[in-house]
Amino acid sequence: MVILNVSKLDQVDQFRRLQSTLRDRWKTIELFDNSEADIVVVPSLSIDQRELQKIEGCEHYEERLLFSLMRLRNPRTRLIYITSMPLHPSIIDYYLQLLPGIPFSHARNRLLLLSTYDSSLQPLSQKILERPRLLDRVRQALRLEKSFMICYNATDLEAELSLKLNVPLYAAAPDLQIWGTKSGSRQIFAESQVPHPDGSQRVWNAQELATAASDLWERQPTLKRMVVKLNEGISGEGNALLDLRPIMNVAPGQATSESRIAAINSSFSTMRFQAKQETWANFSGRITELGAIVEAFIEGEIKRSPSVQGRITPTGEVEILSTHDQILGGPDGQIYLGCRFPADESYRLQLQQLGLKVGRKLAEKGALERFGVDFITVDQGDKNWDIQAIEINLRKGGTTHPFMTLKLLTNGRYDLSTGLFYSQQGRPKYYIATDNLQKDRYRGLLPNDLMDIIAHHRLHFDSGTETGTVFHLMGCLSQFGKLGLTSIGDSPQQAEDIYNKVVNVLDEETRSDNQNFPLFSDYTNSL
Repeated sequence: MVILNVSKLDQVDQFRRLQSTLRDRWKTIELFDNSEADIVVVPSLSIDQRELQKIEGCEHYEERLLFSLMRLRNPRTRLIYITSMPLHPSIIDYYLQLLPGIPFSHARNRLLLLSTYDSSLQPLSQKILERPRLLDRVRQALRLEKSFMICYNATDLEAELSLKLNVPLYAAAPDLQIWGTKSGSRQIFAESQVPHPDGSQRVWNAQELATAASDLWERQPTLKRMVVKLNEGISGEGNALLDLRPIMNVAPGQATSESRIAAINSSFSTMRFQAKQETWANFSGRITELGAIVEAFIEGEIKRSPSVQGRITPTGEVEILSTHDQILGGPDGQIYLGCRFPADESYRLQLQQLGLKVGRKLAEKGALERFGVDFITVDQGDKNWDIQAIEINLRKGGTTHPFMTLKLLTNGRYDLSTGLFYSQQGRPKYYIATDNLQKDRYRGLLPNDLMDIIAHHRLHFDSGTETGTVFHLMGCLSQFGKLGLTSIGDSPQQAEDIYNKVVNVLDEETRSDNQNFPLFSDYTNSL
């Protein structure tokens, strides 16, 4: 047992030493983005696979990092992209043809696509590690002194893969991923003095959860609802809403603590689960495996869910990349559907400041690369908003690929003083993005069918005007009728118009009377 522990420590030390070479290789943010480099993209969703299965079409989410192909705009960049199953050639062609000023053949020659040919339900990184010949092929293709690896999220699997390839991983180390859990987020918020809802530490069973909820209710006697969150849930699918109003007879001051705990425990089975077909029997079992927290539900008539996205460079600099207003759905508006950029001007600069606080605290812990912070804002009147942080994502998130798509397509810049993104021509850019444009009527559309529709109706992104739509998750379309897109305009209204045109065209092309996906105005009216 001691030998195993020493071996594990040696592996951690080796990983840290390898990762530290990133700091020596790139001294500034600008050089990191523009240097000659070989980039290994491993879009493995190395998270709890049972939670992942709550997302329809999740097996195609490896496509969400295909925005990385736009890094081939730098003629000195080479890229290796690995997937579980081969990607449709027209999807790859679509991304490469977006690159302004770069001949298609030149970009294609600098791209190596590899696949494990394994569609089983296990993380991609694990599949790669089980294939030594595939590992050898990756090694042979790399200039090790110029290479780094990026991923969706970092676990021991990605750390092992980094060591096997002898390529540093640009991501927060696996032992730091705790700061991206629900309980870890709360600790970071407390340490960085960022406002966040009252709640509990992590608990491991229903009885502990009921006790924590009772304690929270005693601290906040006016609470009407609470949110129960699995500690490692994703996209809001691991959340449930506990309504206290039916058990007000055991509210603080009305009954004993024991009665209150018993009543809360009995109410767990009637919670509103955000994931489809979730049950208390399954959810309670997940608590014993993942842990959970309970938090005060933030009430408010006018309430929004913005986020801030940042990154920590190998040299320890904290950079704010973007702010968004998230589009949420599900039974109680807790499931991520999409976003609009930028966040409302009345609070976007405050989000930046809070994001910097969180980023600096994460940097102190040793974190690297992408982080996102989700908030709830409630209108207090006179453009005054109460802002509460609710969780941190130490991984690529739903706002990562739309913003990086905009940045890599336009080579523009984000301005901290305004919270706006400007193209090289000095035009502010806006977008609406979703991972969840989904209708039964779209089922059966192949990637080539989508290309035909894009070309015929001129839905593509125009590099001259720097407006239009960029599509993703095209592999989801045929089986699940699900598609992702980012609609970019020179104003919020233009971005909305472009988005709505795509929806209307797809509806007309599929010619069905099935229920329509809402126009963006339907979302904004509900915010």
